[in-house]
Amino acid sequence: MRRHPHRSPATLIISSLAFLICILLFSAQAQPAIIGTVVGVSDGDTITVLQADRTTVRVRLAEIDTPEKRQPYGQRAKQALARLVFRKQVRIEPVDQDRYGRIVGQVYVSDQWINQIMVCEGHAWVYRRYASSRALVACEEEARSSRRGLWALPEAQRQPPWEWRSKKKRDAAASESSEADRSAAIDCTRRWTCRMFRSCEEAQAVFHQCGQRSLDGDRDGIPCERLCRGF
Repeated sequence: MRRHPHRSPATLIISSLAFLICILLFSAQAQPAIIGTVVGVSDGDTITVLQADRTTVRVRLAEIDTPEKRQPYGQRAKQALARLVFRKQVRIEPVDQDRYGRIVGQVYVSDQWINQIMVCEGHAWVYRRYASSRALVACEEEARSSRRGLWALPEAQRQPPWEWRSKKKRDAAASESSEADRSAAIDCTRRWTCRMFRSCEEAQAVFHQCGQRSLDGDRDGIPCERLCRGF
């Protein structure tokens, strides 16, 4: 009987890992490129691509992040991307899919790497949390030193978009918490009068939450006229 050589547990683990890596690499390489025409530009890093079968796909440019629409330079970043890709045929090399269902990928027009151009021209930050390209980092450093695009803004206006989004979420959460605290503090068993309020907001809170219709003398749906109409 032919005896198979004994394999140690370490050898088996290494072999299994190597096999798994091969599968993952094959899966990544198997993702087909997306070819189509850009029919929409949502902001500085998101586009809509119309494919040959008339279906559309939303694409988020990989490894970069541009100012949000309400941030300084947000609209200019959108215009810069539109100038580069709108109504042009693009090739998308997918690398991921985000939680919003968008394809995350590298975008090319002919041989132009649009993700890199956006950074080199100073329209985008390198999204370091997800970036792996040293070329993008070098482009950002060069754009920063040359004060191109958003890097020409005053420093106070150059807030990375991921920090801006995080602050907006914190502010929204704090506002909801504050509103909940105010609501919890209202004593609806008390008989309120308009003289007790310092603002229209306080009067409306009691009026709507406690249903004290006595605050609306003329029954027009607006409590405490002098506060809420400025009389």
